[in-house]
Amino acid sequence: MTVTRAETPVTLSPELSASKLLSRGQAIGGAAVVLAVAVLLTLSATVGFGPSPLWWGQFAVAAVTVVYVAVIAFKLAMVFRAGGAPVLRFEPDDLRAIPDTDLATYTILVPLYREASVLPYLVGRLSALDYPPDKVQILLLIEEDDTETRSALEAMELAAQFEVVLIPDSAPKTKPKACNVGLTRAVGEFCVIYDAEDRPEPDQLRKAALAFRLLPERVVCVQAELHYWNPWTNWLTRCFAAEYATNFSLSLRGLDRHRLAIPLGGTSNHFRVDALRELGGWDPYNVTEDADLGIRIARRGWDVRMMVSVTEEEANSRLGNWVRQRSRWIKGYIQTWLVHSRHPLRVWRELGTKRAVAMHLTLGFSTFTTLVNPFFWALFVSYLITGPRYLEPFFPRLSLYAGLATMILGNVLMCYCLMNGCMERGLHRAVRAMLTVPLYWGLMSVAAYKAVFQLLRPSKRHFWELTEHGLVSHES
Repeated sequence: MTVTRAETPVTLSPELSASKLLSRGQAIGGAAVVLAVAVLLTLSATVGFGPSPLWWGQFAVAAVTVVYVAVIAFKLAMVFRAGGAPVLRFEPDDLRAIPDTDLATYTILVPLYREASVLPYLVGRLSALDYPPDKVQILLLIEEDDTETRSALEAMELAAQFEVVLIPDSAPKTKPKACNVGLTRAVGEFCVIYDAEDRPEPDQLRKAALAFRLLPERVVCVQAELHYWNPWTNWLTRCFAAEYATNFSLSLRGLDRHRLAIPLGGTSNHFRVDALRELGGWDPYNVTEDADLGIRIARRGWDVRMMVSVTEEEANSRLGNWVRQRSRWIKGYIQTWLVHSRHPLRVWRELGTKRAVAMHLTLGFSTFTTLVNPFFWALFVSYLITGPRYLEPFFPRLSLYAGLATMILGNVLMCYCLMNGCMERGLHRAVRAMLTVPLYWGLMSVAAYKAVFQLLRPSKRHFWELTEHGLVSHES
């Protein structure tokens, strides 16, 4: 086992980094809009000039309804259009088309932090990958202050392809920073990220290597599917597994079919190393560095393709652990959306209209609906208790009918999508649990507000909340 220390390279342009929450233009523009609305409301209240507060309320309700309709329609379109996606599929015989001697070298990046309990399982799975050992470099990326994991590694006998890389103990302490350090040590033509609890299919590297051999150079990333190996632990894991099944087996395939920007999963994304370095690696300040990298790939004019090969992960079975993980994901989605909204016209030119709209619907508007859900649920409960007297002025007939249709039909259709995801992945026993999934969406709103509060606190803005693994037996 080799232990090395490395420094983090700084190669990403500051304007593409989430090191700052808002750009100067965003801060000035946002302040100007808030000031303008405040002035108009003041003038209306004092001298009767301009739109009334009631008009502003009606406008807000109508605007939010439009966003809801757009987001739901987009999600439904991606799910129901997934069937014709040209997803990469390989049979076992296909994988022998490239002799072992001609296979490209591969680097596996494994960022670890306080994962001593799962190390034996991780090392065993990585050692069992069906790829020539002399063509694989496995970099275990360990934080310098993580004495627990370092001690566990010292007690293990690792094969020659394993190398321990110590990550400098400096801010920000994030997974993407560790991956950037690993990228400086990578010797492979291709690389992939695996998390501590991952169970990749043994032939996944061969599939990705063959995919890159067959695909044009502009395809710089191949994303495998992520699914959970413990969906039956409890209600939370059933919902989580259904969500992942719908996302990776349907939604992302729909994005692939229409060549839209794909927000990558946090693991099992295979890259051309030279392209990854040209992109500047990962943003160390973005806590969903995977989604951000997917957008940057699209902005460069390159492509991501989906591949049929499954990596199994452990679904969070404890509520607090789930909220911490989900709030980090939502925080990162907001960061990513803000970064790629700094220069709207430039992004529109680079992505094109279809991709740019899809990016906003996927990252920004979808998160916005998660944040406003509690307000509309509260309005609905208020209507049931007090009747229409107080709320009717804010809901003109068109907004009322559109809102009711969105709430009822939209929820039913989204539940149906999750049921489809369950059927696609053979999670038949989880289908009934989807009838209660609005409760799961309520938990998402809790996580979303936690994410917003952290973004507003500079000390928590780039804080990486650790997800605890090993909560369920690895023999499950």
